[in-house]
Amino acid sequence: MSRLRLLTFLGSAMLTAAMLSGVNPAASAQVVSPADRNVLIQQDQLQMLENRLRRQQYQQQQQQYRAQDRQIPTPQRQEVPQMRPTCQLLPSGSGFVSTCR
Repeated sequence: MSRLRLLTFLGSAMLTAAMLSGVNPAASAQVVSPADRNVLIQQDQLQMLENRLRRQQYQQQQQQYRAQDRQIPTPQRQEVPQMRPTCQLLPSGSGFVSTCR
């Protein structure tokens, strides 16, 4: 046999073996029975409902967190004593002495 015929024969044999073993080639269309189609539709609808429920739960949780954040009082500003402009700090030894007039 010529090389081309041999490759063609081997390719056909491999394709036939794949078809007989139940492996679908990539180019074939998937056949779905009406009962299987209904099951797939129900699974899709169930997943959509679960996703919608998860989104609603997430939004409710975020609303609760925002409500809790609004309830927490903001801390009051601490009053920091301010030095009077006439006071001076003068170095004295290892510290400072305040002289106010």
